[in-house]
Amino acid sequence: MRLHRLALTAFGPFAAPQEIDFDALSAAGIFLLHGPTGAGKTSVLDAVCFALYGSVPGSRQTPGGGLRSDHADPAVPTEVVLEFTAGGRRLELTRSPEQPRPKKRGTGTTRDKARCQLREHTADGGWKALSRSHQETGAEIEQLLGMSREQFCQVVLLPQGDFARFLRADAEDRGRLLGRLFDTRRFAAVERQLADRRRSAEEQVRSGDERVLGTAQRLAQAAGDGADLRARPLAPLTPGDPGLGEEVLSWAAVARSDARERLTIARYALAAAEDRHERARHALEESRELDRLQRRHAETLRRADALAADAPAREEAQRLLDRSLRADRVLPSLELRQAAAAALRAAATADAGARAQLPPALAEAGAEQLDTMEKRLSEEYGALTAAERDERRSAEIGRERAALDREGRAAEDLLQETETWLAGWERTRESLRAAVDTAQQAATRAEQLAGRLEPARLQLAAARRRDALAADADTAATDLAGARETAGAAREHWLELKEARLLGIAAELAAALAPGTPCAVCGSAEHPHPARPVPGQVDRAAEDAARARYEEADERRAAAERRLAAVREAGAEAAAVAGTATTAELHALTGTLAREHAEAHTTAGGLHRAREALTTAEREQEHRIEGRRLAEQRAAARHSRREALDREQQALEAELARLRGDAPTIGDRARLLAHRIRLVAGAARAAREADAAARRLKEADDRLADAAFRAGFDTTDEAAASVLTEQVRRSCRHRLDAWQAEESALAERRAETGTAAAAELPPARPEVAETAAARTAALLRTAASAADAARQRCAEVDRLSRQAAVELRGLGPLREEYERVARLAALTAGTSADNERRMRLESYVLAARLEQVAAAATVRLLRMSGGRYTLVHSDDRAGGRGRSGLGLHVVDSWTGRARDTATLSGGETFFASLALALGLADVVTDEAGGLRLDTLFIDEGFGSLDEQALDEVLDVLDSLRERDRSVGIVSHVGDLRSRVPAQLEVVKRRGGSSVRHHTGSAAG
Repeated sequence: MRLHRLALTAFGPFAAPQEIDFDALSAAGIFLLHGPTGAGKTSVLDAVCFALYGSVPGSRQTPGGGLRSDHADPAVPTEVVLEFTAGGRRLELTRSPEQPRPKKRGTGTTRDKARCQLREHTADGGWKALSRSHQETGAEIEQLLGMSREQFCQVVLLPQGDFARFLRADAEDRGRLLGRLFDTRRFAAVERQLADRRRSAEEQVRSGDERVLGTAQRLAQAAGDGADLRARPLAPLTPGDPGLGEEVLSWAAVARSDARERLTIARYALAAAEDRHERARHALEESRELDRLQRRHAETLRRADALAADAPAREEAQRLLDRSLRADRVLPSLELRQAAAAALRAAATADAGARAQLPPALAEAGAEQLDTMEKRLSEEYGALTAAERDERRSAEIGRERAALDREGRAAEDLLQETETWLAGWERTRESLRAAVDTAQQAATRAEQLAGRLEPARLQLAAARRRDALAADADTAATDLAGARETAGAAREHWLELKEARLLGIAAELAAALAPGTPCAVCGSAEHPHPARPVPGQVDRAAEDAARARYEEADERRAAAERRLAAVREAGAEAAAVAGTATTAELHALTGTLAREHAEAHTTAGGLHRAREALTTAEREQEHRIEGRRLAEQRAAARHSRREALDREQQALEAELARLRGDAPTIGDRARLLAHRIRLVAGAARAAREADAAARRLKEADDRLADAAFRAGFDTTDEAAASVLTEQVRRSCRHRLDAWQAEESALAERRAETGTAAAAELPPARPEVAETAAARTAALLRTAASAADAARQRCAEVDRLSRQAAVELRGLGPLREEYERVARLAALTAGTSADNERRMRLESYVLAARLEQVAAAATVRLLRMSGGRYTLVHSDDRAGGRGRSGLGLHVVDSWTGRARDTATLSGGETFFASLALALGLADVVTDEAGGLRLDTLFIDEGFGSLDEQALDEVLDVLDSLRERDRSVGIVSHVGDLRSRVPAQLEVVKRRGGSSVRHHTGSAAG
C-alpha cells in the first residue's frame, strides 16, 4: 500500500483546509514529519487511520469523538480525503465524522450523520464511485489491506513506545499484543471449545454416574435388609469414583441371590399355612353341620307341642266351614231379598225428595194427578215460543233507535264544525295569499343577493392571495439578500485567487518553458533559474473554478431578483382586485351576504308549498258546503224512520206484557214453566217406582223363607248368620291346610335318622371352630403377603440390576469420550503432564510467530548495532502459573551471553524496538497475504541515540528503499532536520495548525 495524497478540513488542530503530497515526500525514500509539541504531528497519522477505518488508534479515542477542530468555522464541515494505491488499484476515500452544524433556519445546531465515499481511479483519468456505505467500505478496505485497524497501527504507524514496552513486557502482555496482530482468536476458540466439550462430557459422565447411583439406591431400597446384604452392604460411592461400576454390579449380584433365597423361604411358609388353613376349614364345616342338626331336632319338638295346643281351634274352624257350605244354598234368595229392600228404600227416598219440591197443593197427589198437571203446563210452555220472536224484534227496534240517535248527534257535531270552519274561511284565505306573496318577494331578493355574493367571494380570494404573496415577497427578499451576499463572497474569493495567481505567474510561465524555446516574457532561449511553484500556488484551473463558482452564485442572485419581481407583480395584481378592504372585512361581508342569501333562498323555496296550500283550502271550502247540504237531507230521513219504529214497538210491547205475567221477560217465563214441568214429571216417576219396589220386596221375603227351610235352618236369621264372607272362608281353609301340612312335615322330620342321632351327641361349638379357622386364615394372608412381597422384591431387584447394567454399558462410550477430550483439553490448556513447557495452543502459535519476528528483526538489529546484538526467541518454561513460550532474549556477541531484553539501555532499547517493529511489519505483511507496504511511519524514539547510532539507524531506514518503500519519521529532534532533506513541517498558530512541504531545494 502506498499513500499519495491526504486532504484535511477542520480536523484536529487543522482549522483551514490542508493538503499533504506524499508522492513528493516519498521521492527521497525518507521524509521527516516534525513540528513543535502539540502542533499536530500525530494528528496527521490519526487522519490516515480515520480515513481508512473510520476511527483513530485506540489510545487516542475519546468518548465524544474529538475529531473536529475547535478552531474551525461552525459552518465548515470536518472532512478527510485520502488517496492511496493498494492491490494495484488507486482509490480515493472520503470520510466525515458525526458532527454538529448550524441549523439552516432559526438558531441552534443539529447533528449530521457520519458519511463516507469510496471512489476508484479509472483508465480514462476519471473517478468511479464504488460505495457510500460504512459497512461495505470497511469490508472493502480490510479485504484490500488484509489488516484490521490494530494491525495497521502496529505495522504502518510504528509506535516505538509500544515496542519498547513489548521488549520489557512479560509473556502475558506479549501474548495479548501478538494475539491482536496475528488474530489467533481461532486457536483460543479451539481451547475454549475443547474446555467446553470437556466440561460437557464430564457433566454427561457425572450425570450418568448419578443415574447409576440412583438406580443402586433404589436397588438397595428394593432389596431390603437381608442377612447376606447385612454381611455385604453397598459401599458408599460418589459420582466419578473409578470402581463405581464394578461395585454396583457386584453388590447387585449379592442382592439378587438374597432376594431369590428369601422368595424360596416365603413359598415354603405359604404352603404350610395353606395346609393348616384347609384342616381348620374342614373342622369348621363339620361343627356347623352338627349344630344345624341339633337345632333342627329341637325345633321339631317345639312345633309338635304347638300343633297339639291348636286342636280346639282346628275343630271350630271345621264346624264354621261346614255351616257355610249349607248356607250357600240360601245365599241367592237372601241376596235377592236384600236387593229388593235396598231398592224400596231408594225409591221411597227419591219419592219424598221429589214431593218436597212440589207446591203444597200437590204434595199428597197421586201419580195420575201429577201426569195431568204435567200436560197442562206443557201446553202453556208451547204458547211462549212465538212470543220470544216478538220480544227479539222489540229489542232490535230499540237498538236501531239508539243507532239513529247516535248518527243524529254525530251529524249535528259535523254540521257545527263545518259551520265554524266556513265562518273563518275569509280569514284563512287572506293568510294563505299573504304567504304566497312573501315567498315571491324572497325569491326576488335571493336573485339580487346572488349577484352581489359572487363578486365578494372573488374579492376575498384576491385579498387572501395578496396576503400570501406579501409573505412570499418577504421570503424572496431574504433569499435575494443571501444570494447577493454569497455572490459577493464568491466574487471576492475569485479576485483574491486571481491576484494570487498573478503574484506567482512566474512559476506558471516557467512551467511552460522548454530548453531552446524563447521565454514569452524576456525572449531569452536560456533558462538558468526558472521559478518554481511555492506551496499553495494558485494555478489557472483554481482561478477558473473560483470564477465558475462566482458566475453560478451570480446567476442564483439574478434568479432570486427575478423571483422577487414576479412575486411583487402578482401581489400588485391581487391587491388591485381586492381593493383597500382588509381580508377580515371582506370575510365578514362575504359571510353576511352568504347568510342573507341562504335565508332568502330558504324562504323562496316555500312558494310552491304556499300555492298548493291555497288551492287545497279552496277545494276544502267547496267540499264542506256540499257536505252541509247532504247532512240536512239525511237528518229529515232519520226523523221519519224514528216515528215508524216507535209505532211498531208500542204494539209489540202490549202483547208481550200480557204473556210475561209477573216475569221480567218471555224467556224468564219460559224457563220458569220448564222448571215446573220437570218437577211434576220427576215426582210422577218417583211415585210409580216406589209402588213397584214395595211389590218386589214382598215377593223376595216369600222366596227366602222357603229356601231356609229346605237348607235345614229354623229361621231366615239363622241362615243369614251362617253365611261367611269369601275372605273368612279362605282364612279357615288356609288354617286347616297349614295344620295338615305341619302335621305331615313333623312326621317326615321324626323319620330322619341323622337328626335323632345328632340330638344324642354333646352340644356343638361352632364359634370355637370359627376362631381357629380365622386364626389360620390370618396366618395364610400373612404368608401370602410375605410371598408376594418376596416375589415383587425379586422382580424389582432383577429389573433394577438389568437397568444398572444397561446404564453402565451406555456410560462406557461417554467415559471414553470424556477421557479423550479431557486429555486434549489439558494438552491445549498447558495443564497436561504431556505438555512439558505448559504452553497453551494459542501461545504455541504465537511463539512460532514471535520466532519469525525475532529472526526478521535480527537482520536489521545486527546492522544498527554494528553486529553486536541478536534477538532470539525463548521457549523456557515459566515459573509459577506464568505463560511459557513467549520469552524474548538479546544475545550480546561481545560477551557471548544471552540476557533479557528488559536489561537494554535507552539507545539499545530503541535499536531493538525499531528492529522489532520493522520485523513485525514484514511478518504481519506476509501474514496478510504478502501485500506490499510502501509507506511506513516511525513515531518518536530518536532522541535517545548518539550521532553514530543515529547514522546507523538512518542507513537501515534508507535501505528500505531497496524494497521501494518510503519511511516517514515523526520526531521533533533538531538534528534530523539537517539529515533528512524531505520534510513535512506542522506549524502551530493561534487560529489552528497548518502544514508546509520542504523538498530540500529552493524555487528558482
